[in-house]
Amino acid sequence: MYLISACLAGQPVRYDSKSYHYEQIQRLIQQGKVITACPELLGGLSYPRLPAEIQNGNGADVLNGTAQVIDAVGQDVSQAFIQGAYRTLELAQLHHIQTVVLKENSPSCGRHWIYDGSFNAQKIKGMGVTATLLLQHGFQVISENQFLELLALTED
Repeated sequence: MYLISACLAGQPVRYDSKSYHYEQIQRLIQQGKVITACPELLGGLSYPRLPAEIQNGNGADVLNGTAQVIDAVGQDVSQAFIQGAYRTLELAQLHHIQTVVLKENSPSCGRHWIYDGSFNAQKIKGMGVTATLLLQHGFQVISENQFLELLALTED
């Protein structure tokens, strides 16, 4: 069983109300092998919403209180991101998830890359809040790019 970011499963829950469509993920959903979650919605944010980025650190820093998730008008939305991360963790534990597939670059879900907090489309190596929390609790967390590569290998 996989837990996959809802936006990767075709649900329009991104900050801009857009989503992504991947046939491979849709097939897994149809086979009943996927539950979806959007940590930002689970944390109480709506869509559309203002874009947000981590400032002064990464997901681990947000969790320990030394960095913040700030939206495009300067509002601190860290608590919503932290709450969403913990609710996603509860779902993963409840459903005995093996692998979590999260959206790269997101302040919640980024696995290898996040935006640098300047709102200038600059990426830095780092993880989002949810990705960090799930890894800290022993879950395998991968990006959609890694997941699609793995699926391609098993389809051959």
